[in-house]
Amino acid sequence: MKRNSYAIIGSGALGGLYGGMLAKAGFDVHFLLNSDYQHVSEQGLKVQSTWGDFHLPQVNAYDNAAAMPACDVTIVALKTVRNHLLPDLLPATTREGGVVLVLQNGLGVEVESAAIVGEDRVLGGCCFLCSNKVGPGHIHHMDFGRIVFGEYSRQEITPRAQTICDELNSANIDAQVSADLGAVRWRKLMWNIPFNGLSVALNASTKEIVDTPSSFALADAIIREVHQGAAACGVDVPESAIAKTMGNTVKMVPYDSSMRIDYLNGRPMELQAILGNPLAAAKASGHEMPRVEMLYQSLQFMDKAAGK
Repeated sequence: MKRNSYAIIGSGALGGLYGGMLAKAGFDVHFLLNSDYQHVSEQGLKVQSTWGDFHLPQVNAYDNAAAMPACDVTIVALKTVRNHLLPDLLPATTREGGVVLVLQNGLGVEVESAAIVGEDRVLGGCCFLCSNKVGPGHIHHMDFGRIVFGEYSRQEITPRAQTICDELNSANIDAQVSADLGAVRWRKLMWNIPFNGLSVALNASTKEIVDTPSSFALADAIIREVHQGAAACGVDVPESAIAKTMGNTVKMVPYDSSMRIDYLNGRPMELQAILGNPLAAAKASGHEMPRVEMLYQSLQFMDKAAGK
């Protein structure tokens, strides 16, 4: 049986890890790179992972999306602040009818990809992952790693989604497919909103947040507010997810969130996708999230003050 070919748009902490795992397992994988293209094309991709360290001395590396071949699955692993580039990045790899799997943080992040290839060719998912790019072509995966994804335009587990899931699992990637992408996204927001947001606002790692009683209580209160926001939007996330989110973060290795790393390195933060879109969705359903609103406004101020 023919296996899917994969394009990785954004080969950083997320795309480098999952694309590297697929390539290591023998899949046909093509990586779009930016600043570390020269390094990776000459020296390959290095991954330190709780799933096992490895080095791929040669990978299919590109610095121009137009030069990439058509692939069966294009994984979008860019930060959402770069989604304006997708009209230039997606056409080549999707030109023969391939699907797009959007693995980005936030809510409503599939819209840009759907506008390019059509809603029926888009899947979306969330990565419950602690991973950083620590150098050119060098990924450090520290903890967790599950991908949960599903169809964007319909609530069912389709054969194509199940095939992608099976292939990810065959590459030793922890993946699950869901019939309810909305629940998957709000479930991840219950972590992303408090811990990405507070890590910047408090200048703290996840460990520092959960080890301090006042910030632990604040994170817990924000998670509960997000859970209520999901319910107001008609999305059913089990209440047990609240305690599980806090418990998992307590057990997590000390970790700097992606938003904090972006802020410390002078890059724009994913504020709209992670905080602005959920706030707008909840308000449209008649529900306010005052703590999330205050956090969003504070981070917008910090972003502007840093000149981004």
